[in-house]
Amino acid sequence: MQARSEPVSSRTRVRRHPERGEYEHEAIAAILDEALFAHLGLVEDGLPVVIPTMYVRDGDVLYIHGSKAARWVKLLAHGADVCLTVTLLDGLVLARSAFRHSMNYRSVVIFGRPKLVEDHDEQLHACARLLEHVVPGRSCEARVPNQKELDATAFFSLSIAESSAKFRAGGPLDAEEDLGVETWAGVVPAELTFGAPIPDALVAPRVEPSAEVTAYRRGGARERSN
Repeated sequence: MQARSEPVSSRTRVRRHPERGEYEHEAIAAILDEALFAHLGLVEDGLPVVIPTMYVRDGDVLYIHGSKAARWVKLLAHGADVCLTVTLLDGLVLARSAFRHSMNYRSVVIFGRPKLVEDHDEQLHACARLLEHVVPGRSCEARVPNQKELDATAFFSLSIAESSAKFRAGGPLDAEEDLGVETWAGVVPAELTFGAPIPDALVAPRVEPSAEVTAYRRGGARERSN
């Protein structure tokens, strides 16, 4: 499937296998909404740093947060540019030749400069959205952060305007001369699953987990051609 629109910048253009790239908001948003965490890349003292972090999409922005004592948080507060990536693994692609092995995946790359969220109400909104991204309904069950907790936390908003998505799906793309090799080839599907909830030792026996917790799952792979 060809990309349905053009990238907004040269650095978001998918160059390797451009037919796998997509730039529309809906395609990018679907991946961001399914994934649970991202990797945030930035430069500190001339050296690259990549930090895993939780996030949530809220319309056209992502909210990320961290301790104000963290080095990367201080860099963002001073206006650092970042590259944020999200990847969902959908399967292992086993080919007849070692060279043709691959993975099925959905990914997003976002470039931008996060903005520090200073408004109190927006901080609470970001916190609630983060909880809802992890488990729907959780923001109504958990205690709202107090001022001391908010003072220790930095929230940032990152526009997803400069972004692109890339997909790979389907079976192996073996060369014609390798099709006669007698070794198994195909796809081993991958899916993120969660087990039964384990209660904290101090939870009262009468307190039961919500249905969203007991039946917790994330979305599934998207069907696409190679």
